[in-house]
Amino acid sequence: QTPVAPFDFAPLDHVQLAEKHDLIDFAGGSAVAGHGFYFLKNDAVLLEMALTRYVLDMLIADGFTPTITPDLARNEILEGIGFIPRGDETQIYSVENTDLSLVATAEITLGGLLSGKVLDEEQLPIKVCGISHCFRTEAGAHGKATRGLYRVHQFTKVEMFAFTAGDVAVSDAMLDHFCQLECRIFDGLGIPYRVVDTATGDLGGPAYRKFDLEAWMPGRGEAGEYGEVTSTSNCTDYQSRRLDIRYKRKGEKGTQLVHTLNGTAVAISRGLIAVLENHQQADGSILVPAALRPLMGKDRIG
Repeated sequence: QTPVAPFDFAPLDHVQLAEKHDLIDFAGGSAVAGHGFYFLKNDAVLLEMALTRYVLDMLIADGFTPTITPDLARNEILEGIGFIPRGDETQIYSVENTDLSLVATAEITLGGLLSGKVLDEEQLPIKVCGISHCFRTEAGAHGKATRGLYRVHQFTKVEMFAFTAGDVAVSDAMLDHFCQLECRIFDGLGIPYRVVDTATGDLGGPAYRKFDLEAWMPGRGEAGEYGEVTSTSNCTDYQSRRLDIRYKRKGEKGTQLVHTLNGTAVAISRGLIAVLENHQQADGSILVPAALRPLMGKDRIG
């Protein structure tokens, strides 16, 4: 957990800041596509692009192969990753009369990338990152805690994914590495956060272990609250078993299942909340984090 610096003025939330600086058009998004959609405008567009590039540069330097993934996937891939494409409990938008669905995360497309493949052990680990739009129905999610960009139906995300040897010691080391990368990303943005080791009872079906990174959001709740901005999971062989992703060990007969891991590098919608709210100034302007200034071409919004 990193320290939270108190404000000496009453901070605005990101919806108020966006209105002040003409950054987000929620009414326009609602008119075009319904509640939970929005237009990013003006400096918010530059901020999304800068956040994406900032994260991408860090991941490429770490050895990730960058991709821009499809925004749709076959339902068998969604099921293999652990999502339910249809039915009452689904959070997925399905395309009628096809076996395709809009992806809720690039974890789906990146995990499906090697579906049915047999790798050589020497190829592992494989680290890929993907930029995609994410689509979620978010049924029943309303209220002050979810206002503005916090819970929306569409957002951009940079996702990390890894395929490792089928050894928990190896995949857990990669999980720790993913968590450290997420911390570095938010350290570099000057955003206070805490890391939560998720209780076993709160894990979804695919995850063997999961860490959530929660950023401090000064405008959330009555006096500021933490809100989840990233998570990273070790799914061991849950996904590889369903998607049939295997590898051969040198000198051994047969094949082994790989382990798969995923992690959010940045979900732009919640990243924007954290940047806007934490870097607001007493005069109502917003300081651009130093790491983003060369990418945005300015050091202040407003």
